[in-house]
Amino acid sequence: MMKRLFDIAAAFVGLLLVCPFLLIAGLLIKLDSPGPIFFRQERMGRGFRPFFIYKLRTMTQDAPARGRSITMGKDPRITRVGEVLRGTKIDELPQLINVLKGEMSFVGPRPEIREFVERFRDDYKQILKIRPGITDLASLKYHNEAAILGESENPEEEYVRRVLPDKIELAKEYINQSSFFFDLVLIFKTLLKPACNRIPNQRVVP
Repeated sequence: MMKRLFDIAAAFVGLLLVCPFLLIAGLLIKLDSPGPIFFRQERMGRGFRPFFIYKLRTMTQDAPARGRSITMGKDPRITRVGEVLRGTKIDELPQLINVLKGEMSFVGPRPEIREFVERFRDDYKQILKIRPGITDLASLKYHNEAAILGESENPEEEYVRRVLPDKIELAKEYINQSSFFFDLVLIFKTLLKPACNRIPNQRVVP
């Protein structure tokens, strides 16, 4: 109950504080490339219930038709403004709406697309007993995920074979250690962005 009350209060205050940034970012997105300001994508939530995650659009309007479902390295589909938004994580701010709606929490396993959840369904039976989150252990460890995948000859295979299984283990680790204080530690570490310079195969334990 405390976790949910914190999510509601923090998301409400957070949206009020970031509204000016969202307005400016929205204007820049419209000036930079045609298409909507927001990007929606189906993700799997608690109890395998699908929902649409909100982000600021950082790629060209036709991006889904031009490539993979994952983003890697210097993806040509990323717009000029989108590159800045991704680098600063401003594109993630609309997920505060998902938190208010009860689809996500501030801290919890990052929500995945249906395809990847189905591949590891047995693991996600445990993981999706709780709400997915904006940040978690995997978010800290793979802060530069796109760059890591960009070094692979087959990024999607690398993600499914190595990165996603590691994320799943980190999600289980979070569930085992979960507490309100632990969530606050992860939020604090996320705000400081300590993962920027971490070695990709180094486990992050607050």
